[in-house]
Amino acid sequence: MLFSSPNQLLLLCFLLISGSVTATDHIVGANKGWNPGINYTLWANNHTFYVGDLISFRYQKTQYNVFEVNQTGYDNCTTEGALGNWSSGKDFVPLNESKRYYFICGNGQCFNGMKVSVLVHPLPTPTASPVANHTSNSSDAAPLVLPKGVVGLRALVVALASIWFGSGWI
Repeated sequence: MLFSSPNQLLLLCFLLISGSVTATDHIVGANKGWNPGINYTLWANNHTFYVGDLISFRYQKTQYNVFEVNQTGYDNCTTEGALGNWSSGKDFVPLNESKRYYFICGNGQCFNGMKVSVLVHPLPTPTASPVANHTSNSSDAAPLVLPKGVVGLRALVVALASIWFGSGWI
């Protein structure tokens, strides 16, 4: 049995509905990974980064690495004063602040294009519809805009609850 009590299912439903904002894992270079000769500026310009997202670097750990640097280090391909470094070959870096991040390869490959800069935006605030007063008709009300993923999660919760409790209550 998936859930031993209805309370566990209700807790899961609550968590699914309330935890509707999800982070995105941006894999640098997509299927090409972190390698020389790739235009990472173009890659970064095709993504929107938000606080809480991850940026992932995939590469052969015996050949490359990743350093977070300031703009000077990025522009000059130097690791002096690095803010962080990774070398596992499968690195996940949390983007926890709204700012511009700079990453380079520290073994000289920065000069061959292994550097990327990403601008991280604050989380967008959910847009709620204004409260309609009693004199306006329903066609004047603005549509309710839900955060990404909420509608799908609520449908999943209703489907799970329907299966668990039977479909007579919906």
